[in-house]
Amino acid sequence: METTLPIHLKGNMPENLEKEALTAFKALQLLKTKRIQDVVAAKINGKISDLSTPLDSQSELEPVYIDSDEGIEILRHSTSHIMAMAVKKLFTDVKVAIGPAIQDGFYYDFDYKRPFKEDDLEKIEEKMREIIKSDLPFSRSQKTSQEAINLFREQGEDYKVEIINDLRNDTVSLYTQGNFTDLCRGPHLPSTGMVKAFKLTKVAGAYWRGDEKKAMLSRIYGVAFQDRKQLKKYLFRLEEARKRNHVKLGTQLKLFSIHEEIGAGLIVWHPNGAMLRHILENFEIEEHLKRGYELVKGPEILKTELWKKSGHFENYGENMYFTNIDDQSYGIKPMNCLAHMLIFRTGIQSYRDLPKRYFELGTVHRHERSGVLHGLLRVREFTQDDAHILCTPEQLNDEIKGVLDFVKDIMNLFGFEYELEISTRPEKSIGSDEDWEQSTNALIKAMDDDNLAYEINEGDGAFYGPKIDIKLKDALGRKWQCATIQCDFTLPEKFDLVYINKNGKKQRPVMLHRVILGAIERFIGVLIEHYGGAFPTWLAPVQAVILTVTDRNIEHGTRILQDLSDSGIRIKSDFRNEKLGLKIREAQLQKIPYMLIVGDKECKENGVTPRLRQKGKNLDLMSTKEIINLITNETKQRRDLP
Repeated sequence: METTLPIHLKGNMPENLEKEALTAFKALQLLKTKRIQDVVAAKINGKISDLSTPLDSQSELEPVYIDSDEGIEILRHSTSHIMAMAVKKLFTDVKVAIGPAIQDGFYYDFDYKRPFKEDDLEKIEEKMREIIKSDLPFSRSQKTSQEAINLFREQGEDYKVEIINDLRNDTVSLYTQGNFTDLCRGPHLPSTGMVKAFKLTKVAGAYWRGDEKKAMLSRIYGVAFQDRKQLKKYLFRLEEARKRNHVKLGTQLKLFSIHEEIGAGLIVWHPNGAMLRHILENFEIEEHLKRGYELVKGPEILKTELWKKSGHFENYGENMYFTNIDDQSYGIKPMNCLAHMLIFRTGIQSYRDLPKRYFELGTVHRHERSGVLHGLLRVREFTQDDAHILCTPEQLNDEIKGVLDFVKDIMNLFGFEYELEISTRPEKSIGSDEDWEQSTNALIKAMDDDNLAYEINEGDGAFYGPKIDIKLKDALGRKWQCATIQCDFTLPEKFDLVYINKNGKKQRPVMLHRVILGAIERFIGVLIEHYGGAFPTWLAPVQAVILTVTDRNIEHGTRILQDLSDSGIRIKSDFRNEKLGLKIREAQLQKIPYMLIVGDKECKENGVTPRLRQKGKNLDLMSTKEIINLITNETKQRRDLP
């Protein structure tokens, strides 16, 4: 993409140009801006504005191209307005709410007498194409808030009236294309005709303003790109994502299920899924012990007074569950840190004992709103690979780096690339400004020391401290939040944690809260989609299945089954009197790494013929010992099929 430096208009414009006739677009034309047909907006003195914005000769101007990040966002937001206009034309009495641009696309929320359905999308798309073909200009106007309220009230647009009232601004901006007017800050495309490639993708329910006590609206999602090539590429990825959907694969692979009669956000693990969890959790314990962590375990419920002391009750209480036992209030833990601090406090700690690295596969409960629950990715009960490191201030830098190295090792093993963010103090928080500054600087220094690239995510830290968020990128390039490192000077103060320093005096430790995989449930969901359900051999719940050709091969198959099982290989058998082709197809659907064929030839030569789950890939006949060595080595080395 072309990079264009800011263009100073002073001294470059024709003297006879009327001042009132000068707009951003005209100025860019006169300055012979390259690729003018791809310009969708302009930065005027650093602020992104419509091309129709008036200028004076002192302005600093920079074009915004449709293939830039800002340009794509403008394209998508403009397309959401086109969709809202189309819906208004097609469905009588519909009310519009909000329609922002989001990653890869846009959505708009509507209030209608019935929920929108997938069947409605084609009709809406057709109407959108008509609007785009009409090449209607997007025009901006400024009105007083009262004028805008009167306009939207006449149209029955209650949600727009509510938004304007909440803004409490003297004036608001409106955008109109054709006969459709919307409340919007902008900017927008010059006209609807600039939309070249879009697709409506799905419908969903969404509470107004995310509040489950408010109206349930219909949300229509869509995507838009600068050209059809980019759209086609995205739709291919979308289709791949559908194939990899972890809820669908979770059923197909017999990993887990969700039942309304049990409750929303609660997972039932089937034998294959429970085995997958067991493998992953054992791996976690092994990796933590290698790095000097100690295993601990806290209770599932703690007295509410303790949650008040920590600040969780005030700052996180709406996400917690509470119960009463013997007239005493208890909180079901949403986090594991309290018990870990109490473990530290049980004895006198010396600086020689630090750092203390307490690790727990701790099951927690959080009250997530029902509207955001989704498969394994958002649940109400989950297990975290949670650890708390208590160290001296001098050890803090090395401990943060140690966690970052841990993350790097694990993500490399699973084949994840990742990005880093530092999330700073949120509005709702505890602790002094000095503590927050120290904590934030400690995270920044550790990242800078290792020359790691990162973004600053303002105001998104935990209520007790800033954090490093690790965003994984899966095989389809999608980002997932899993690992995090949080630096905390505040809770050690609240719980009076101390150690004896080199001078024999009491001193506060610093605490790092950190997870590597994060929630085991969520990470498994991500893994399912990352691998498309085809787990590496070391991680697969079933590593091999023995498939007999005829009943006379069962005796030999049974001996091999026992030998492999005795060697620690996770193996099953399919001795049914069915065609081999059917058995192979079913094993491939289960994505089992090895299908071990046992027929007359294998019985005669006392071996098996391994078939890989990749269609049509067979290995030569092997002895029982050879196949045991092959699978065992893959498992030990944590590598995949040959």
